[in-house]
Amino acid sequence: MLKEAGVESDRHVVKDGVEALRFLRQRGEYADAPRPDLVLLDWHLPRKNGREVLGELRADGRLADVPVVVMTGSRLEVESLRTESEGADTYAVKPLEADELRQFAERLGGARRLA
Repeated sequence: MLKEAGVESDRHVVKDGVEALRFLRQRGEYADAPRPDLVLLDWHLPRKNGREVLGELRADGRLADVPVVVMTGSRLEVESLRTESEGADTYAVKPLEADELRQFAERLGGARRLA
C-alpha cells in the first residue's frame, strides 16, 4: 500500500499494543528503534487496544507530537471515533486508499519512518 501510494519509507510492524509502546519508547529489543515520523495505529490491537496506545503516546512528552493515523474496519466506527476520541491526527477505514495515504504523507512533508 505504501509503495503504491508513492511513499518512501522505512516500515516497522509490531503485533500488539504492548509491543507498539515498547517500540515507540525504544525499550528492550527496540532500544535502537528509530523515532517514527508517523504511526499507523490499528484501533483493535490485542493486549493494549488503540485507545490505550494513543492515550499513552499522547501523554508521553517525547512522543506526543508524532502524527497518528487511527485505522479501523468500518466507516461507522470512524465517524464515532472522530466525535468520541481525541488525540489522533486523522481516522481512516482500513485498508487505506493509496491516494488518501499519499495526501496525508504530503501534508506531513513526506513521512520517512512509519511504525
